[in-house]
Amino acid sequence: MRIGLLTEGGYPYVSGDAGLWCDRLVRGLAQHEFDLYALSRSRQQEDAGWVPLPEQISRVRTAPLWTAEDDEVAYGRRGRRRFTECYGELAGALCAAPDTAAEDASAHQADRFGSALYGLAELAREEGGLVGALRSDTAVRTLERACRAPGALRTAREARVPDLLTVTAHLERALRPLSLDWYGDDGLGAADLCHATAGGPAALPGLLARHFADVPLLVTEYGVQLRSHYLALGPDAAAPAVRALLAAFHGRLATEVYRRAAILTPGNAHTRRWQERCGADRTRIRTVHPGMDASRFAEVGESPDRADPDTLVWVGRVEPAKDLVSLLHAFAEVRREAPKARLRIVGAPAGPEGPAYLRHCRALAAQLFPDEAEGVHAVGDNPVSFEEIGGPEAPTLPDAYAGGSVVVLSSVVEGFPISLVEAMFCGRATVSTDVGAVVEVVGGTGLVVPPRNPRALAEACVALLHDPERRERLGAASRARALELFTVEQNIAAFHGIYLEIVSRCPVRRVVLDEAGAPLPFAAPAEAHVPVRWTGPTAHVLTRGVPGWAAGGPVRATPLAAPEGAR
Repeated sequence: MRIGLLTEGGYPYVSGDAGLWCDRLVRGLAQHEFDLYALSRSRQQEDAGWVPLPEQISRVRTAPLWTAEDDEVAYGRRGRRRFTECYGELAGALCAAPDTAAEDASAHQADRFGSALYGLAELAREEGGLVGALRSDTAVRTLERACRAPGALRTAREARVPDLLTVTAHLERALRPLSLDWYGDDGLGAADLCHATAGGPAALPGLLARHFADVPLLVTEYGVQLRSHYLALGPDAAAPAVRALLAAFHGRLATEVYRRAAILTPGNAHTRRWQERCGADRTRIRTVHPGMDASRFAEVGESPDRADPDTLVWVGRVEPAKDLVSLLHAFAEVRREAPKARLRIVGAPAGPEGPAYLRHCRALAAQLFPDEAEGVHAVGDNPVSFEEIGGPEAPTLPDAYAGGSVVVLSSVVEGFPISLVEAMFCGRATVSTDVGAVVEVVGGTGLVVPPRNPRALAEACVALLHDPERRERLGAASRARALELFTVEQNIAAFHGIYLEIVSRCPVRRVVLDEAGAPLPFAAPAEAHVPVRWTGPTAHVLTRGVPGWAAGGPVRATPLAAPEGAR
């Protein structure tokens, strides 16, 4: 089948998010054909270039989200009226105060937002663009009227001219995908399904392909885009009116994505809860954990005796969210109970605050553990070491985990804890803070303590340092769990099954031909030709004996009514 893979700030760019996961997915599903549609975030990202692409990707189309030239499209009177109506409905959905008395108020506002969004997309398609209109004075005045309308949010009514200009500029950037020429039969309209690798802007082209060409949409989220927007719009980032309106926009967009997607695949229960709270139907949600390469950790995982029994290891990006300060204070208590204990912090600073945070942590370690003239350690030998991958002590990532018997995660904010899964592949006992998807990942194979609690963290570490049999038992259990749930193979197998499930349920609304004039495989699902409703307890989706169709016999499907295309 043909997959339209949608990314935003990710694959195929070298500096993109989740690029490794996308590359493994495409290479692992060699029986399918992929068209890549990528939105870039900055000129620096584009200048850095692409990663090498596999042959399964037949073409790549890109568009920048960080800049857009004025399309210089001059609307006529009718076009201007349509734009004012659609943009006014969109702004009205953002400004409307929640009506707690009406049970269907939220659904009404969601429908209002969706209708306005698709109305703007249709206008952009007919007129040749939308950028100039979204930047116009008409857009600002329309937004102002919505903010001043009866029933608008109190914070929206307080918006001043600079606030209106800021919100209008943000909406223009966010709605740039509406003006792209990706949605015809020479683009996403020819795909059997669209797979958005994130929510938000990445999924917007998928919504439009669904609207214009009935292409089903699959949305994968390994991080919650909506949550990221909420965190970015802090009190110091913008005025209250700007924060309220932009939060409403991203919330409405997330709701529309979750309502229209054929299937949602969150990477963990934390993301799943966000999706359900935003209106996602739980019957259309399938949790698919990220797939990681376990082979690189096989040697360490199969040789647990390499570990230093007195050493704790922390591996990750050095930044404030990892809370190394609490870890260092916890280790000070660990040393009182286990004087031979050592702590290896392996990682490089990340983000704008990373270098300063690393310097602060080094200074704190020197203060907590001054060089000793007597005792266990010689002069100049601090029990805490700061290292980077590639150094003499940790030439490779597996070597970093091999250096200790217990791996510690001390974060206060965490999505899917990659370093924790790596430690589990290495067969190490773990102590982690209860954040993000940590409990879901660890299961019962490691110790979990509250975040920002150095005493609890220290007690858990001491318990494992003093009990080698328990460490060995937990390490073996964690490795078995990781190999069962978090490998590349299970990830690829899950998505292969989901692709087939989605396509098998899609009614035929178009016939897409290849260069020879023959129907493209999977453009017409086999069950769409059944002329009656399915009434049996189960049914089979038959495959066709042409190249590109699934092999290996029929695929089991659940009962459903005959698709509209069959009537």
